[in-house]
Amino acid sequence: MSNPQQLRYSKEHEWLTAPVEGVSTVGITSHAADALGDVVFVQLPEVGDTVTAGETCGELESTKSVSDLYAPVTGEITETNQDVVDDPALVNSAPFEGGWLFKVKVEKEPADLLSADEYTAFTGN
Repeated sequence: MSNPQQLRYSKEHEWLTAPVEGVSTVGITSHAADALGDVVFVQLPEVGDTVTAGETCGELESTKSVSDLYAPVTGEITETNQDVVDDPALVNSAPFEGGWLFKVKVEKEPADLLSADEYTAFTGN
């Protein structure tokens, strides 16, 4: 699966959309979902929480391991994807669509976010 060109990516394998009215949608990449294996549990930040770019804000548990979820930007959580909490397999089956994780009102965006081509080169795919 190729990385959508319109998204930006973190080196911790999260993607985010361009902000719409200051809010970006965040998920993990198909590369990360494939590396995790079958996701069986998702712990997301709560609406109203403030997350900080590069810091842990949740976790994803798969049949192989438990992995931290990192915030790609600093801001306030405005929405979480209850569908993913109820059906964690969406992270594997639709990482860039229905498998999104949360929405964040962006306060600060780090300078080291990658374009799709840069992320593809970073992951060696």
